[in-house]
Amino acid sequence: MRKVKGMLSSLFVLFLLNGCNTNNVDIFQYKNSYVGDNSAVSDILNFLPSKNQLEGFELETKEKPYGIIIHYHLEIEEGYEQTVLYNSTYLFSLIQNAELIKFDFEGMEYEMTKEKLEKWYGRDLNEFNNKEELDDFIQDQLKDQDKVKQLFN
Repeated sequence: MRKVKGMLSSLFVLFLLNGCNTNNVDIFQYKNSYVGDNSAVSDILNFLPSKNQLEGFELETKEKPYGIIIHYHLEIEEGYEQTVLYNSTYLFSLIQNAELIKFDFEGMEYEMTKEKLEKWYGRDLNEFNNKEELDDFIQDQLKDQDKVKQLFN
């Protein structure tokens, strides 16, 4: 009986440690989530860059365009473009009915629409099916700073 209790205790500890490790989480398990799925949106946001500065979020689900307002405990005057671009790309790729993402960086707000981002990319964001492919695509786009500036002007 002691062996069984010991094994169960060990398995429980391993389960807890594994559950807390986000490195093994496939973010694309949330593919085709909805804006109204608070848990999925929260899990996605906690995977993305600037998660340590995440103060909270709101879901806009009462009427179209469906969207997310993300509040960061972060004052950014420059360099916010990479966070907006990366995070909105992931959110639009994973959340099928998200049409609008609003970013609030303690007073500075920026709004991104799925239509605008897809037009800028020249690609449907729903086509991505894994993290590596999406990360590579985003990184390629970030290399062209003139193109990035066009998106934010």
